Amino acid sequence: MTGRAQSRAEDQVADEELVNPAPSTVTVWSDIGCPWASLALHTLRSRMRERGEEVFIDHRCFPLELFNSQPTPKFIVDAEVVIIAGLRPELGWKPWIAPDWTYPVTTLPAMEAVQACKHPSVGGLRASDELDAALREAFYVHGRCISVHSVVLDVAEQCEHVDVRALAEALANGAGRAEVHAQWQVAQRPEVRGSPQLLTAGGYTTHNPGATYHWTAKPPDGFPRLEHYRTDWADELLDALISHPGTDERNLP
Repeated sequence: MTGRAQSRAEDQVADEELVNPAPSTVTVWSDIGCPWASLALHTLRSRMRERGEEVFIDHRCFPLELFNSQPTPKFIVDAEVVIIAGLRPELGWKPWIAPDWTYPVTTLPAMEAVQACKHPSVGGLRASDELDAALREAFYVHGRCISVHSVVLDVAEQCEHVDVRALAEALANGAGRAEVHAQWQVAQRPEVRGSPQLLTAGGYTTHNPGATYHWTAKPPDGFPRLEHYRTDWADELLDALISHPGTDERNLP
């Protein structure tokens, strides 16, 4: 293959690294430990249910601890959880009340499990999204240490479409780790501004949708201030997905 045909093929590979081209699929770049990403995903999933639309979410990793070479500071997450939960009580989020020594120092094992779930033998995209949602609930609502392998598998037991035995075997063989690190490299592209970034194959893209906020001073001196949060962005995204459903005929259940 030479010339324009080769160039188009290389561009398609590069684009698929950034966004899933399948119909009815949203690609979400995020970290499970990012409250803003968890807010956006809750809004999107809730609106999907209300509209009765089946949309697949392809989770890609924006691993904050790899970008920052340190665990995400608890005091930042705690402060953001408080202001978000205060405005959106339907999330059910709670302050971290478990012992500090049980606080997740890393979210990589959880994100690796979400990636491992994508394999058809474990459950595919539906299972991957179920586990992502369950792990976020375990962390933000129930205060569970999602850094721990046994906790991740226990949470997976709640997920209808996850084959937990297959997931355990996949993780024992290192599944998900290479994907997390490969996605970290792609996440350094300018199209991914941070956690969360949502994209569709039709060209829709948005970063931290709906939230208008700022820190009053650079952490740890200041506090986050959430001025407003609108939820209609989810309708805009879903409408865009319907107008431009995808660039090929594949889907990943």
